[in-house]
Amino acid sequence: MQYLLMIYRNEDEVAKMTEAEAKSMTAEFGTFTQSIIQSGHFKGGDRLHPASMATTVRVRDGKTLTTDGPFAETYEQLSGYYMIEAKDLDTALGIAARVPAARLGSIEVRPVYQM
Repeated sequence: MQYLLMIYRNEDEVAKMTEAEAKSMTAEFGTFTQSIIQSGHFKGGDRLHPASMATTVRVRDGKTLTTDGPFAETYEQLSGYYMIEAKDLDTALGIAARVPAARLGSIEVRPVYQM
């Protein structure tokens, strides 16, 4: 089954990281990503630009409305994701716990409908 691991972090805290801290975190993500590629769990994933660069789209009464920024004001913003293949939820949760950002933010694990 496929699971989407959504990485949420506080962008203000990320912006306060020193260059050395940012490089260290990037290296940790590289190591983690390589580990799930090698184990066969990796299906895809990417880092996202800050929520301030988002555009939210809604259609109401046949009209398309766009708003700059994220859907809602939140303490943590979606900063990236991994699409993984795992035999069950427990395996997916174990992988999510290894995402480096889990120490600083949260990882939402959600099963994906296969269309």
